[in-house]
Amino acid sequence: MYGVVTRNEEEARWPDFDRAFYEVKDVSGRSAEPIEEAVSMVSCFGDNAAGEENPDIVPVSPDGQLATRDRTHFDWAYVCPTHEGYREGLLEIIEDCVAVNPDVRLDDIGFPRAEYCYCDRCNARFESWVETRHEAGEGPPPDETTVDDRYEWRADVITEFVADATDRIPGKTYMTLYPDPYEGHLYERAGIDLDAVEQYVDEFVVPLYDTHYGTTYWLETIASGFVDRLDTPVSIELYAVDVDIDDLIHATEVAFEYGESVLFGYEASNARAALRRMDADARDGVEWY
Repeated sequence: MYGVVTRNEEEARWPDFDRAFYEVKDVSGRSAEPIEEAVSMVSCFGDNAAGEENPDIVPVSPDGQLATRDRTHFDWAYVCPTHEGYREGLLEIIEDCVAVNPDVRLDDIGFPRAEYCYCDRCNARFESWVETRHEAGEGPPPDETTVDDRYEWRADVITEFVADATDRIPGKTYMTLYPDPYEGHLYERAGIDLDAVEQYVDEFVVPLYDTHYGTTYWLETIASGFVDRLDTPVSIELYAVDVDIDDLIHATEVAFEYGESVLFGYEASNARAALRRMDADARDGVEWY
């Protein structure tokens, strides 16, 4: 099965693709109306516009560094997952999406990196969480907490949001994962406890982006790692913008061995050309008796 990821409404209707994902809210903060023919994609905690408008909602590290796109390693600005007003806004967007199409893809889920967030709101919530657990006999006293306790609290925050979001999705819930299948890495990096969130997700999507795909051994390694790690189906998303057709076809063939489907990101014309070439090559190999 092949699909497209697009910001262009008309491309979501092209018959060349078995499924389509349409960006209703992306990391720039841009929004669009959901469409019936495609699964709505919602960038949850990536939002340049929101971060620029209100720096108070941007996650902060212990040394006061904001998670904005001008920082090293960040391609966009993040919003703190504990900000109630922003979370409520996301849930309202999801409700608007499912009124048009019952399926939703949750994108950009999690904290920005392992050292976030230490804003006043997160610190207060973590302290309250620690006290509650200690009183219940399930954790250390507040003055004996470690970074592992902080990681556990962050995972509870993210799992709670995923549960709240999927409670509003009557159809299939898709969730994008940062492409790191190694044990504990997503947990420490983003606060994503795969064992905890997997019960809420119908299909995970792993973007494996390259502008060339000259080699694909790394693609196979990462894709197979997620397939081995998860019981839930996994689809692989490839980057299609300005990628040579032959290289894109080779990457597609590798991804197809592991993914529930192969999705093509942000250049439907190039993806369509690759699929048509693959179809033509397959037809050339047919022998009639």
